[in-house]
Amino acid sequence: MPGFLFDVDLAPNRLERARRQAGAYIDLTSSNPTRHGLLFPPDILRAAADGYWDARRYEPDPRGSLAARVAIAEDYARRTPPLAVSPDNIFLTASTSEAYSLLFTLLTDPGDNVLGPNITYPLFEHLAAAQRIALRAYELDAARGWQISADSLRAAADERSRAVLIVSPHNPTGMIAQRPLPTLTRLGLPIICDEVFAAFTYRVAATPPFGTLHPELPVFHLNGISKRFALPDLKLGWIALNEPAAAAFGARLEMLNDAFLSANSLAQFMLPTLFERGAAFVANMRDRFRASLDLALDILQNCPGVRIAPPDGGYYLFPQIAGWDDEEALALFLLERGVLTHPGYFYGNEAGARVMISCLTEPTRLRAGLEVLARALAAQT
Repeated sequence: MPGFLFDVDLAPNRLERARRQAGAYIDLTSSNPTRHGLLFPPDILRAAADGYWDARRYEPDPRGSLAARVAIAEDYARRTPPLAVSPDNIFLTASTSEAYSLLFTLLTDPGDNVLGPNITYPLFEHLAAAQRIALRAYELDAARGWQISADSLRAAADERSRAVLIVSPHNPTGMIAQRPLPTLTRLGLPIICDEVFAAFTYRVAATPPFGTLHPELPVFHLNGISKRFALPDLKLGWIALNEPAAAAFGARLEMLNDAFLSANSLAQFMLPTLFERGAAFVANMRDRFRASLDLALDILQNCPGVRIAPPDGGYYLFPQIAGWDDEEALALFLLERGVLTHPGYFYGNEAGARVMISCLTEPTRLRAGLEVLARALAAQT
């Protein structure tokens, strides 16, 4: 039976095999906040869920709970700069992964393509393949803070291009899109903007909602509670459409979301309280990530052979390591010395040797892992 799931090599790669056989090591790759002491306050979760049980009724809405959508719209109004989104133009989903699948289904037919960054989280390739579409890569320019290369974006587009995928803050480079890009206006394609790390800025003050940069284009803003509130287990995401997106695609997206109704009713009910009472927790997470990035940059910027610049936002680092031309060999070398990193090719990197480091890691372990890494690299110079 043909299909992308049957064509994928499911055998563990060399690094995974080595990891399974390794002794003790410090994992600097984890993106699971619940493993690193980042647990949303249980008293708020209990309070958020309490009223659900007595009033529980299944009242499906293809957009999702109105109260949840109002809370999301109010959150966009508090952004910098604010984005005016009608609750009627917000659709709740089970996750941002499901939101991608819905939008790929909405915007494309088999054989079409979506333009996406050449350095990217590997999930997108699988979601695109599931819809029988292609991802055509545009370049992020490392020399300019990983900003989108207008020339490569223009060159990547063809007659079968149906949308542009932008991640801001970007995973793993931390780039935040801060200015309009005239090439996007000339292409005129809908924009799918993943903002799941928007609350976590570092070098810049705020993450502009992409619809404020390009109000003339259809923009679908994706976010959710997994990263925002460190609640990956509650599984709730959303798609917020600006006015051009709602006018062109809102009715069809309503039909599509109505076919699944995947968003959990309890999580939807809880969302207004999460926004109302969870701000202090999010601020504390942001402070911790900034302190961890400060620590990591201090260690790595003083490590011979490491080239790294402060990211705009997010909580990942993507340093380039001089003296290596094989990223897998580099990752294996570090693992043998007691620290696990992800090689850059996991994210599509082809220029130089890079590793991905998660500064979500619990701070004590982060420091210990970075010190192991620094000593290992210094010994090679």
